[in-house]
Amino acid sequence: MADVVIIDSGGANLASLRFALGRLGASAEVSTDPERIRRASHVLLPGVGAAHDTMARLRQHGLAQLIPTLRQPVLGVCLGMQLLFESSEEAAAGTTHTPTLGVIPGHVARMLASPTRPVPHMGWNQLEPLRADPLFTGIEAGAHVYFVHSYAAPVTADTIATSDYEGRFCAAVRRGNFRGVQFHPERSAGVGARLIANFIALAE
Repeated sequence: MADVVIIDSGGANLASLRFALGRLGASAEVSTDPERIRRASHVLLPGVGAAHDTMARLRQHGLAQLIPTLRQPVLGVCLGMQLLFESSEEAAAGTTHTPTLGVIPGHVARMLASPTRPVPHMGWNQLEPLRADPLFTGIEAGAHVYFVHSYAAPVTADTIATSDYEGRFCAAVRRGNFRGVQFHPERSAGVGARLIANFIALAE
């Protein structure tokens, strides 16, 4: 049985992630304890809110230093995925960017709005996998998942799936044992449930 820990990043999606895991028969502990997180077999880094506030919370608990050193499967969700990159344009007043965890090269930028594509990007959109990954086992190209975000990571060599909203953006990323999804699997019905099941089935 997987020993899943959800990092308590202060986001509002902590409970919904626990419920999603529970529906799959997996329990998860929510924690900010570095040693508990280090012992876990799988780690989820969720996030809802501002990058600078969440990074401040992670630093307060010594987790900004810990997370990049983890060796087990790690999955960042929504803002949690963005925090795996080097920096974000979502910054505190008087600053131009927020330094983030630096696990994955790249910089998160605010999405471009248009009359037909308002920001935030909110609702169902399609996934377009760029290469095979165990995270997407049993999930077809073009599957719909649920997004809520105003900032997005660029498409880079580490991107494993994209989506389109006034231009392509990184919908899923992988670098070593670190993966991230910009969408909310806990709100993405059967596709999201399959992705979470795939994640907890990953071996170290």
